[in-house]
Amino acid sequence: MHIVDMHCDTISRLYESRGDLQENEGHVDLKRMKKAGCSLQNFALFINREKVEDTFAAVMELTKLYDRELQKNQQWIAPVYTYEDFVRNEKDGKMSALLTIEEGAVCKGEVSKLQELYRCGARMLTITWNYPNELGYPNLGSDFLTPDTTHGLTETGILFLEEMESLGMIPDVSHLSDAGFYDVLSHTKKPFVASHSNARKICPVVRNMTDDMIRKLAERGGVIGLNFCEDFLTGLSERQRTKENILDAVICHAEHIRKVGGIGCLGLGSDFDGIPDNRALPDVSAIDRLIWSLQKKGWKSSMIDAVMGENVLRVYREVLC
Repeated sequence: MHIVDMHCDTISRLYESRGDLQENEGHVDLKRMKKAGCSLQNFALFINREKVEDTFAAVMELTKLYDRELQKNQQWIAPVYTYEDFVRNEKDGKMSALLTIEEGAVCKGEVSKLQELYRCGARMLTITWNYPNELGYPNLGSDFLTPDTTHGLTETGILFLEEMESLGMIPDVSHLSDAGFYDVLSHTKKPFVASHSNARKICPVVRNMTDDMIRKLAERGGVIGLNFCEDFLTGLSERQRTKENILDAVICHAEHIRKVGGIGCLGLGSDFDGIPDNRALPDVSAIDRLIWSLQKKGWKSSMIDAVMGENVLRVYREVLC
């Protein structure tokens, strides 16, 4: 079984804590990844544009940290730029790392900066975080329940999509407004992803996907990564939440997305190290609990394999150049 997670914020966390990728106190490290049988981890470089003066300089600092950590731990893990790199790493007995960018603002609206990040190894871009930027608008207004159905991508954002498709870089619509989602759908031909989002029908926060979005993304061949953030899984209060009902909520989202979009559109997007602790799935080593729960619900092995990694690997095989 391949286990592939489309989103964690571990590199940004290590930058702040001066921690180590091999072993740390966060949600993801190499020792626990190895124990869990992880095949490929997407490492997002997250920049909060409100907290740095120069977003591009800040993200370049994170790329240096990413490179250093992979170099230090090259016996454990190696970077991937194409699907063939993943195949080679697997043959060599190594886990794989794929570099992603969370917050299109780091490019300052300049395609040349996107190209530079591609040269540094980035193969996925989350178009917005929680603030409007040069590329588009997020789903975060006065509350977490009212989606933005009016403000989508800018003209610059559309130009970025064209360049990403040319490069072989995957657009990520997690955080993007509802209007932005449909703009991405209209202005791309290849599969794209929602790397860390759930089903809005189950939990009505705007960070989750509507049924129509799930269907449209599935028809395009994209994948939605289950997000383990408890606030995006359930409307239960903190006092009401337990290990059992949180794990049930993850399964409920998985079953709904499967029902609406088919088994081929579902994957993992934990958001580890970018979210508070999930009491049911506290870190990467707990993935076996999710597998066991799906088995208990009667999911076939082929279906579980698809969700754990095969669906995402298919997208990488189709899109990464």
